[in-house]
Amino acid sequence: MNVLVILALVAGFVLLVAGGESLVRGAGSLARTLGMSSLVVGLTVVSFTTSAPELAVSTDAALSGYPGLAVGNVVGSNIANVLLVLGASAVFAPLAVNSQVVRADIPVMAALSVAVLLMALDGNLGRFEGALLFAILLVYVTVTVLVPRRRSAPGPVSVRVGADSSGPGTGGPFRAAPKTKSVLRDLVLVALGAGLLVAGARLLVYGASAIATALGVSDLLIGLTVVAVGTSLPELVTCVVAVIRGERDMAVGNIVGSNVFNIGAVLGITAMVSPVGIAVAPAALRFDLPIMVAVALVLLPIAVTRLGVARWEGALLVGFYAAYITYLVVQATDHAFLEPFSAAMLWFVIPITAVWLVAVMVYELSAHRREGKPETAVSSRDGSP
Repeated sequence: MNVLVILALVAGFVLLVAGGESLVRGAGSLARTLGMSSLVVGLTVVSFTTSAPELAVSTDAALSGYPGLAVGNVVGSNIANVLLVLGASAVFAPLAVNSQVVRADIPVMAALSVAVLLMALDGNLGRFEGALLFAILLVYVTVTVLVPRRRSAPGPVSVRVGADSSGPGTGGPFRAAPKTKSVLRDLVLVALGAGLLVAGARLLVYGASAIATALGVSDLLIGLTVVAVGTSLPELVTCVVAVIRGERDMAVGNIVGSNVFNIGAVLGITAMVSPVGIAVAPAALRFDLPIMVAVALVLLPIAVTRLGVARWEGALLVGFYAAYITYLVVQATDHAFLEPFSAAMLWFVIPITAVWLVAVMVYELSAHRREGKPETAVSSRDGSP
């Protein structure tokens, strides 16, 4: 492992972050021009553009002969998105969860996670399975965009009859020029972001594969850790920015939409373009894919409690991610600490936490029924348990 590999890895991360930021700015502005809500923007445009690094990395890795890196990138990114990105964002400021996310989008994410696990039981994700995942994504996007518009279904809207005139108060042609410039600027940002993502993805795959070879570890482990965290950085930046701007439902929508996109588009397209599909390592089937499913399911009771993610819940998620990374490193190094650590996680920490979360969810739902509160998003929470 030489200096060139380190430089390639660092440059890849920088280009991915810069490309993701450029894509988010351009695509988000275009979506708002079309009148989409912040939740829909978070679930679709923002989440899909921030997941573009995963698509670029996984596709390039599969075509370059590193299927473990492709699978590890998606699985590791989905785990990092919920545990690390969402958890860290909630620690920074409590997050609100729109009731639509609880009823529809989080269950869709969990169902897709289970579907991938079942499809991969034979050790391979073929082209047909990839096409099926991508088709489900297309249906999801269509419903996500159209259903809110139909529900809002405004009555007859007053039309500015003089929109094309230049009379006073109408703006006339003077309104079109600034809007056209804004659209052109956003398109340039999107194109620039896409180019940076492609270049960053190639550098990242080169650096990650070289590190895996030099250290003698599997490309699956590199994909689950280094590459997964690196390609999740755009989501982290976007969530923090959304929280700072007060659009906390967009932060949650970004994570849920990104995970759905990772499964439907990243795994789906990668499986379709790969000549023999994507080989899934036995280690991923035994541990990492079930963890991805568990993480998706854990998010549901957390979101249902008061329809938000409090600071203590965010800290719990970050703690689980630290434990997950610790397990991966200990397992890769075959350390003596592996057996007691695994036993503690399997028989104590995970069951106790699961029972705790279910108990909190039942208590919160009972409290809402007793108080007769409507099922709406909570804009702020004090972060206490």
